[in-house]
Amino acid sequence: MSTTTMTKLCNSYPTTPQIMLECEKELEVLKETFKSGKTKEESWRRSQLKNLLKLLEEKENDIFKALKQDLGKHKVEAYRDEVGTLVKSVHYALDGLKQWMSPKKAKLPIAAFPSSAELLPEPLGLVLIISSWNFPFSLSLEPLIGAIAAGNVVLLKPSDQAPASSSVLAKIIPNYLDNKAIKVIEGDYTVGDKLLQQKWDKIFFTGSPKVAQIVMGAAAKHLTPVTLELGGKCPAIIDSLSSSWDKKVKLIKLGIPKMLGENPKESHSISRIVNKNQFLRLKNLLDEPMVKKSIIYGGSSDEDNLYIEPTVLLDPPLQSTIMTDEIFGPLLPIITLDKIEDSIEFINARPKPLTIYAFTKNEEFKRKITKGTSSGSLVFNDTIIQYAADTLPFGGVGQSGFGRYHGKFSFDTFSHEKAIARRSFLTDIWFRYPPWSDHTLQLFRSAFIYDYLSVVLITLGLKRA
Repeated sequence: MSTTTMTKLCNSYPTTPQIMLECEKELEVLKETFKSGKTKEESWRRSQLKNLLKLLEEKENDIFKALKQDLGKHKVEAYRDEVGTLVKSVHYALDGLKQWMSPKKAKLPIAAFPSSAELLPEPLGLVLIISSWNFPFSLSLEPLIGAIAAGNVVLLKPSDQAPASSSVLAKIIPNYLDNKAIKVIEGDYTVGDKLLQQKWDKIFFTGSPKVAQIVMGAAAKHLTPVTLELGGKCPAIIDSLSSSWDKKVKLIKLGIPKMLGENPKESHSISRIVNKNQFLRLKNLLDEPMVKKSIIYGGSSDEDNLYIEPTVLLDPPLQSTIMTDEIFGPLLPIITLDKIEDSIEFINARPKPLTIYAFTKNEEFKRKITKGTSSGSLVFNDTIIQYAADTLPFGGVGQSGFGRYHGKFSFDTFSHEKAIARRSFLTDIWFRYPPWSDHTLQLFRSAFIYDYLSVVLITLGLKRA
């Protein structure tokens, strides 16, 4: 059965035992492929990455159309956020693949002489990737790049909340990649639940903390390692010592029309909300009475077109939902503080963020933020370089997730570094065997701190306990 056929079946009847049996058959194909050993070959990994690059180039317009349909994204935004970053990542993986795969020499103590050791990266095996709707291509294919580079077989489950993007992924991936090693299953949460009941060698999940608890619970039954990319609140600290907040707010009000026009609803440069459920969720955030009073710009919406105007809120209640839940929409709450240093305490009183964005020229304040906060990443005077740079790991800490990927870090996430040690029969450490005595104890005391002179002196009887 082809991946496309399986996808349609799983979507049509996701809870029937018959369909899940078909899905399980496909998993057996993946397992057999991995068992064959072909995914461990550099030639296979390189060919799949090249084919993925070809997919991104040849199916660019299909990706643009899907993102327009799901999220209302302009093709320039779609290329900036998804296609372009993926092209960059594939090139980076192709350039580094040979070095990443190569064993690395490990240092051993002189006491182990004559011996040698190395660390050999090997693929984990059967990988499940569950992606999110907000960046449906990037969050699906970015981890896939790492999983392929590491030599795994992969089943990708895109988000059903971005159906056009999910459908495109399911249709084009089998035409470009090895469909006995890389498969796509579409479907809602019931399909996801069934997949989580299977035994995997690695699960990579992007989504909400609530669903992450379900993923971790399922993984725990099989002792499966998990990477969780969750997000949460990502605060931006704006050091406004050089100007008043009134001026800052005025600049924001002027900046939105400058980018999006006087009527942003007519602009092609602003995305739409992905579906009605997400639209109503965002609208409910604004409809809380005290939150509505805090709106200083925007606030209008159009349910038929899934449009919400860029909205700025000043000092909404800290216990309101908009201040406790992840937003994922064009809503910007601003919290004013008496002193900019108070922002550190404000952040530390809440779950650890995926990223902290801090805009300041004050070097001392930068040092305080660096030492005084914990987050997946910390970015000064920018909001994207930590995500775009392949040389930086991307991932959370605490409630914002754990594990990391991008660039070589993606390869490491889907690999196990196997330690390989080799020793000659030429010599042996005689005192590691019984019978025991104070003499051998003293030898151990010296050997474990690599005091080789004392080992020699004790052995020759020139030094006593």
